[in-house]
Amino acid sequence: MSENGEQRKTPLLFVQGRRLYHLVVDAFRDLTPVILVVAVFQLLILKQPFPHLEQVLTGTVLVAAGLFLFIRGLEIGLFPLGETMAYDFARKGSLAWLLLFAFALGFGTTIAEPALIAVAGEAAKIAADGGVITPNTDNLEHYALGLRVTVALSVGFAIVVGVIRILKGWPLHYLIAAGYIGVVAITPFAPASMVGIAYDSGGVTTSTITVPLVTALGIGLASSIKGRNPMIDGFGLIAFASLTPMIFVMVYGMLLQ
Repeated sequence: MSENGEQRKTPLLFVQGRRLYHLVVDAFRDLTPVILVVAVFQLLILKQPFPHLEQVLTGTVLVAAGLFLFIRGLEIGLFPLGETMAYDFARKGSLAWLLLFAFALGFGTTIAEPALIAVAGEAAKIAADGGVITPNTDNLEHYALGLRVTVALSVGFAIVVGVIRILKGWPLHYLIAAGYIGVVAITPFAPASMVGIAYDSGGVTTSTITVPLVTALGIGLASSIKGRNPMIDGFGLIAFASLTPMIFVMVYGMLLQ
């Protein structure tokens, strides 16, 4: 029994070890273009050695390790969780709970986005330098928090619209086209200082936390509904999440003005 158990365990450990090895190699491979670009310009164009080379190499290894852990976490945690919850809500048959979950998921993941937190803080500093707000700690925090909440509300709204689209089978391109028409229409009326922030907010919103869970939600929901194709209907939620922040942030700037 023991020998048979060892024979079964060894191939399993070998397969798992080989998979982990390939994931680590893939993480370094994904970073290779960035490393090559930086190395070529630093050594051949600027013709200067890397400052603090040991720190650069250590940081590169840490980034690769973080990328490996992040991708592995998506595979074993976030993607299955999002798909399972979407499937369970669809089976439950309660539209109200499904839409509430979609809004809460979009709002919660966005408010926690590290990229959005960083951009909101920088936007508050620039607003203070430009005289839009009084440069004190309370005003800076209030401005940054208001911007984050506005973007989070917009993403929650976008996910709700995207879920309804999946349920109803509405064509994606019509809604996206209408949304960008709205962005163009509202831009002339928004404060000039907010237009750039609004246009960038869509990009920083759809980042490391939001994208995996929202994508999994769309795929899981489309997979659980008869007549829906996960490839056609499951994707597209991220497009809404990138679009609506532009409108909401410009409206937020108009209200502040």
